[in-house]
Amino acid sequence: MLNKMKLLTVVLTLSFIIGCSSAVDTSKFNAEQYYNYVYQLYNDEDYEQAIQQFQSFLLQYSGSAFNDDAQYYLGMTYFKRGQYLLSAYEFSKLIRNIPASPFVPDAQYMLAESYFQLSPPYQLDQAYTKKAIEELQAFIDFFPANKKVEEAEQKIKTLNEKLAQKDYQAALIYEKMEYSIAAMKCYGAVAETYHDTKFAPISLYNKIKLEMIKGLNNEALADINLFVNRYPDDANAKELKETETQLMSKK
Repeated sequence: MLNKMKLLTVVLTLSFIIGCSSAVDTSKFNAEQYYNYVYQLYNDEDYEQAIQQFQSFLLQYSGSAFNDDAQYYLGMTYFKRGQYLLSAYEFSKLIRNIPASPFVPDAQYMLAESYFQLSPPYQLDQAYTKKAIEELQAFIDFFPANKKVEEAEQKIKTLNEKLAQKDYQAALIYEKMEYSIAAMKCYGAVAETYHDTKFAPISLYNKIKLEMIKGLNNEALADINLFVNRYPDDANAKELKETETQLMSKK
């Protein structure tokens, strides 16, 4: 009973200290005590204090066994606050400076997730989208057995859809402006670069239509063959097969 009372007293005292974080004298803590104190701030969602204290910990105990823990959770704290550029920076620091840390796989995933969250609507500049894809692919390549690989692959697919939509919309604008060569080039790029997105079949179909208008029958036949082999169940496949027959008859 006495031991239980002592344990309860310790827990209540620690809770009180954490609840009055501004009054805590962290200079009296060793590395483990200091880390546990800051980690509790993180768990309590006191993110502003957690950031300050994680930064202070990393300065004071850069060589401690808890250095990578603090570095990872500093990144997580920024992420929880929606400060994704800062979280990306902190996760990349862990990967670069402590490559043997067991936190590296999670840090790589969260680095990619930070850029994923920064990815804007397709109409805007897609630099962060491309960076997210790059980091997600790095995660898949370096940690192929990780349980989050499937999620990473799905995120890449989502981001590729966005990039494909941006280029598809650009091709539509070129076509409306009657810049046929630019439109065909753009449609072709979507079909080849993003061939597994929903914008690929319609892009290839539109390219074929423009080729026929321009009298590029050989090019149209080659693209029709590509279309029916790649997208046999597409709604436009039957029409293109009929078009192929008509073009072949003119040879």
